[in-house]
Amino acid sequence: MSSRPSRPPLGPPSGPLTGRPPGRVLGGPLLGLLCGLPAVLFAVITWQVAAGGPLLRVDERLSRALVHPDRASELLADLGEVQIAVPVLVLAAGYAAWRGRTAGAARWWAPPVAALGLMLLVPLIVVPLKEWTDRPGTPAVPPATGYYPSGHTATAAVAYGSAVLVLLPWLRTPFARRAAAAASAFLVLAVSFGLVRRGYHWPLDVVASWCLCTVLLAALWLLLERERRRPRQTVAPEPPTRTTRTSAPSASRPYRGPRKPQDTP
Repeated sequence: MSSRPSRPPLGPPSGPLTGRPPGRVLGGPLLGLLCGLPAVLFAVITWQVAAGGPLLRVDERLSRALVHPDRASELLADLGEVQIAVPVLVLAAGYAAWRGRTAGAARWWAPPVAALGLMLLVPLIVVPLKEWTDRPGTPAVPPATGYYPSGHTATAAVAYGSAVLVLLPWLRTPFARRAAAAASAFLVLAVSFGLVRRGYHWPLDVVASWCLCTVLLAALWLLLERERRRPRQTVAPEPPTRTTRTSAPSASRPYRGPRKPQDTP
């Protein structure tokens, strides 16, 4: 008995685009480390700021030791301005959208929209916290309140971090991916150092924004990984219709049997 080769089933493939087996994107310990620990630390710092706890005295002593206003620190702090950081994210999101659409991805718009949506979420979180904690600024700035958490640090972390996350799938080499991640981390650290060195923020204002943005970027990472693992929907091609054309007019006539002599003119 001869065996016929089985035809592959039609429809979407069972595995993801990346070739990795389907399953959870992040393991429990890693997800807990990326989200749980920074969230707890952020809650503790916020509680100390709101209650005027002993941690603030340590923060004030550290600030006095670090503050040294100069032009360099002011320029570094300006890297966290919305006018500088957000356009970088917009350019990265636009490039990722263009590459995804060119590659024929079904949901090419999802990663850029998620990154830009996260950026819009930052002021909705930071501004109410500033009003609620009502923390005064350092002696290096004019008397005012609403310095906790640092909005410049949050803007820089989410803008530069989200830009790297949406660009990672389109960076071909591990060196390019590591370089992009290192550049993002360097920019965030430069902004943070400039804010503390210039006296625009207390150190705890900056650390709290680190913790908050770590949770936000981990959530974006999780969303983008799930999006990349989404199976591709394929449609089975229809069989081609072959049409035979001949020059003889009798080729289109149905067969009616042999011709009789009386039928011959």
